[in-house]
Amino acid sequence: MDSRQFHRRVWGVVLALALVLLWLGSALYDVQVVQGPSLAARANHKIQETETAEAARGQILDRYGRVLVSNRVVYQVTLDFDAMGKEKTDRLEVIERLMALAQEEGVEWTDSLLPITQGRPFRFTTDTPYYEVSEDEDGNLTVTLSRLARLAIKLKCLPDTEYVDYTYNANKDKTSAVLTPAGEEAWRTKKLDPKKDGPTAAEILASLCESFGLEELLQEDPHQARILAGVLYELYLRQRDIYWETYVFAEDVNIDFISKVKEHSLAGVVVEPTTVREYNTEYAAHLLGRVAAMSAAEWEYYKEQGGYEMDDKVGKEGIERAFESDLRGKPGVRIVERNNAGKVVNQTWKTEPEAGSNVVLTIDIVLQQAVEDILASSLENLKSEEVEGAACVIVDVHNGEILAAASYPTFSLPNYARDIQANSENPLKPFLNRAFQGTYPPGSTFKMITSIAALEEGIITPKTIINATGTYTYYDSPQPMCWIRRQYGGQHGRINVTKAIEVSCNYFMYEIGRLLGIDRLGAYAAKFGLGEKSGVELPESKGVMAGPAFTESLGGKWQEGAVLSVAIGQESTQASPLQLANYIATLVNGGNRYSAHLLKQVKSNDFSQILYTYEPEIVETIDIKPENLEAVKAGMLSLTQTGSVSMYFRNLGIQVGAKTGSAQVSAETESNAVFVCFAPYDDPQIAVAIAVEHGGSGSDLGRMAAEILEYYFSVQENQQEIVAENTLVR
Repeated sequence: MDSRQFHRRVWGVVLALALVLLWLGSALYDVQVVQGPSLAARANHKIQETETAEAARGQILDRYGRVLVSNRVVYQVTLDFDAMGKEKTDRLEVIERLMALAQEEGVEWTDSLLPITQGRPFRFTTDTPYYEVSEDEDGNLTVTLSRLARLAIKLKCLPDTEYVDYTYNANKDKTSAVLTPAGEEAWRTKKLDPKKDGPTAAEILASLCESFGLEELLQEDPHQARILAGVLYELYLRQRDIYWETYVFAEDVNIDFISKVKEHSLAGVVVEPTTVREYNTEYAAHLLGRVAAMSAAEWEYYKEQGGYEMDDKVGKEGIERAFESDLRGKPGVRIVERNNAGKVVNQTWKTEPEAGSNVVLTIDIVLQQAVEDILASSLENLKSEEVEGAACVIVDVHNGEILAAASYPTFSLPNYARDIQANSENPLKPFLNRAFQGTYPPGSTFKMITSIAALEEGIITPKTIINATGTYTYYDSPQPMCWIRRQYGGQHGRINVTKAIEVSCNYFMYEIGRLLGIDRLGAYAAKFGLGEKSGVELPESKGVMAGPAFTESLGGKWQEGAVLSVAIGQESTQASPLQLANYIATLVNGGNRYSAHLLKQVKSNDFSQILYTYEPEIVETIDIKPENLEAVKAGMLSLTQTGSVSMYFRNLGIQVGAKTGSAQVSAETESNAVFVCFAPYDDPQIAVAIAVEHGGSGSDLGRMAAEILEYYFSVQENQQEIVAENTLVR
């Protein structure tokens, strides 16, 4: 290359650089001089907002001050629909990037509202995806639409059917539809299926994906399409139905995920601190309950209470729900200033939050743990191989305090969201609180009621002898046989009430039950709490007391001879384990039926004040003569001393009164097994009730009961030390 050519190239480079510098200078002048003031104003612009700050939720403690549920500070990721952009594609891009980060870090996200499984074959996760039908006292039918149904109507993918006129919804209101004449007939004949009356889960998902711009992804990757549709559906509900203001995408996320989210600066994705419930025990899941964002249906209730926002967390079940007003506290209000980038630059409190109160329960968590463990391990050793569920309740006979209430199978509160689908589909129904809501025929455990009623009404005395010949022939029909005649061809012969309870003689109970009559027998059963709610603060079953009223309510006709079955705890009588435990407590304390309860005290958040102390409430008093009570209790004692379960109790160290019960469910399955007991015999402290679904014989539960009693009485001295120690700090 010659020198002339070289100089031309140098001058070309110089000229290019000069042009670049000239352009940069011009741009800098425009930014600093022309647009400078406006840009500076924008940079300094602050957005002032009023925010509600949640209060720390109160703790839940057991009777000895052990903390069962507390709080833990974590980070959560929330999504703001409006801040994600105006275009559908912008929002979809944000969600796709966020989901990729979550899946990469193994973060669990909230996907609870779209009731469709996440994988093929797509199916509904609820029995009523579209509507529920109810009937009032006047016979009028109401069709209530689900959120999914309302969305399907908006998407125009829920056509008119033979049974439900969905066009009514579009023309009338947002929550109701009407049944066609064919629909009314189908519902009254129990042939209407809300799952079949409408599009399939796959069809609904396809319509959603089309609406959200996920059609191609649905073909390529159905699982990923369903996941994205679930998140977009959550956002959609909050935008359109305005039941919630904020979508908590993920809670209690790890620091790596937080860092990556902040790194990507995703529009509308906010990371902020919050508190979650910390479970300090793996036990008492059915009692404690959980906290989560309120549903649309709950908002209708809580907005009437005042002080709640649409996206607040509330107690969903158990103690968390029952004592929501105590535990919640009072939220605060703060003024928050954000810069143009959305970063908080200043905040001032208008009203500081007031922490919730602490709730002290009557349960002993160590005893609860022991009972749950004994219940689970003992079921494996039963002769029956058909066991489906079980429950055990222990109550203080002097005040109605529930010391333990175990239900099997159980579930994990910390992993509730992770396991919800599996638990919901489990045929053993782990979410069912069998201790309070399960009901079972009491079988022979009912015989103490029959005996007390006959004694107090003067039908018999403790010394009355009845010749139990095996087959009861008073009526032409029925002529039931005692269990000893049915199984062995024998009879109990001449026995009194004490012996009748010990050997569980049906014949004896048939005779005194007939002489009593159903009205007097039913009245005594009600006094002992059967067919009556116990008063416990959690949802419970009322149960059923057999009699003419119940039979006729089902369209049947009461037969006089049915009183024989009622007298031995059969017919249609149903009781929960809690009712059975409270009935035994009422019996052995001399006739005072206390309202069953789980609340012991409410204390201020700093434990400096006792805000409320539960006072035991007697809801029924039964006049029982001491000699009559002793005759019945003696029969229960004999059962554990020389009777069919004596091998479990003879070396226990304390005397125990007990009664077994077995109730046939069907000819094809094992009977339900029931066992009740109290201890110590001379000075009763606790009453225990155990029920096992298809457990076979009630006698087989004796070992389980003995283990529970042995544990309870072996740890009482230690518990007194715990009380003194915890009182110093709480």
